[in-house]
Amino acid sequence: MKVKTILVSQPEPKVENSPYFEIQNKLKVKIDFRPFIHVEGVSAKDVRAQKIDLNNYTAIILTSKNSVDHFFRVAEEMRYKVPETLKYFCQSEAIAFYLQKYVVYRKRKIYVGQKEFAELSPLIKKYKDEKFLIPASDQLN
Repeated sequence: MKVKTILVSQPEPKVENSPYFEIQNKLKVKIDFRPFIHVEGVSAKDVRAQKIDLNNYTAIILTSKNSVDHFFRVAEEMRYKVPETLKYFCQSEAIAFYLQKYVVYRKRKIYVGQKEFAELSPLIKKYKDEKFLIPASDQLN
């Protein structure tokens, strides 16, 4: 049985040298790109309605690039100046590097796991006196 089409659950790449196009030409298959997940951020009004005061937190756990973008967007909407003393716990190194877009990258305030959320737990236990905020979807269990 020959494969005719492949379904990829992400948006179609914008660059021409993507490996998907190479596979398409080389193996003569059709590749369908369908993004299955759409993430929408909450407004500052919704954050205030949940009675979340960003001043109460001394550390933040970031699990994706979307969470980084949405946290800083909400902070800007709320006119909250992110303090330099805030500690960032990133799930992966890619997220930590993406964080450079918003803050000056300093080793002493950015802590990085390997890839899994469970790998952050020793770091979180080490700083058990901190108050943590984790921006996540409402589907997170």
